[in-house]
Amino acid sequence: MKAIICTKYGAPEVLEIHEIAQPVPKDNEVLIKIHATTVTSGDVTIRAAKGPVLYRLPMRIILGFTRPRQPVLGTELSGVVEAVGKNVTRYEKGDPVFAFNGMRLGAYAEYICLPEDGMISIKPSNVSYEEAAAVLFGGTTALHFFRKGNIRPGLKVLIFGASGASGSSAVQIAKHYGTEVTGVCSTANVELVKSLGADDVMDYKKEDFTESGKKYDIIFDAVGKISKSRCKKALAQDGVFLTVNGQGIVKERVEDVTFIKKLMEAGELKAVIDRAYPMEQVREAHRYVDQRHKKGNVVLKMI
Repeated sequence: MKAIICTKYGAPEVLEIHEIAQPVPKDNEVLIKIHATTVTSGDVTIRAAKGPVLYRLPMRIILGFTRPRQPVLGTELSGVVEAVGKNVTRYEKGDPVFAFNGMRLGAYAEYICLPEDGMISIKPSNVSYEEAAAVLFGGTTALHFFRKGNIRPGLKVLIFGASGASGSSAVQIAKHYGTEVTGVCSTANVELVKSLGADDVMDYKKEDFTESGKKYDIIFDAVGKISKSRCKKALAQDGVFLTVNGQGIVKERVEDVTFIKKLMEAGELKAVIDRAYPMEQVREAHRYVDQRHKKGNVVLKMI
C-alpha cells in the first residue's frame, strides 16, 4: 500500500510517499481503507520536532531521536472497513467508520488496523468522509479540557483561538453544554466563529479581552499562545484557565467518539474544513498548516 513516510525531522520535504506492507488485522482488529485524514498541529509539530523548548527532549525520547519511530503520521481518519479479525463482532466489511488513533498515529496511509474496542465508531450518516475525518482531534481535545474545567450550564466561557481545529469544536461543544460563549479570533474569522454559535466574538487585532472588564468562568486557550498571568484580570473569582500548551496529554476516551457522533448527527457539531489536498500534495498541506493561520481543519484525501 501507499503511505506517507516522515523520513526524518524537518521541513515538509522530509515527507515522502513510499510503498509499504499492508497491515493484516489481528483477531480483535478491523482493517480500514482510509478515505480521508487531516494535517493537525500535532502532525506538523512531530514532523518538525519543534514544540515548546522544555518538551523537545522528552518528545525525542518518546517519538524517536533522529526520526519518528512511527514514521506514518496522522491522528484521525474516516474510511470503510475492508476486513475484520475472527473475534470482531461490532463491525463487518463495508461499514463506513471514523476513528481517532491519537499518538499511535498511522493515518497517513491507504490502510490501517485498529482494535474494534478502540476510538472508532460508525460514521455519522449525515456527513461526508472528509467531514468525519476532521472532527475527532479538535473535538476530543475540547472535551478533555472542558472536563478539567468542570463545564456546566450558565458559565461564561471564553475561547482564545476559536477558529482553529480545537477552537471551532470548543465553541460548538461549549454551546451544547449551555454556556455563554465568547470567541476570540482574527478579523478574517469573525463571521465563521459567529456562525458556529458564539454569543460574542472579539477580534484580537482590535480588542484585548483582558481589558474589556468582562469576567469569565473558563478561559480556554485552544492554540497555546497566551498565559494564565495575562488572563488574570479576565478570570472570575473561581475561574479556571486552560491551555493546550503544557497542561498534560489529552486523555483518550472511547465514549468521546460516541458523544461526538451524536452531536454531529444532531447538527450540533460540524467540522470546519479550510482546505483539502490529495495525498500527493501532503507537503503543500503541511506548509499551509505551518503558517498557523488555518481555519478549522486541513484534510488529506487518501483516495
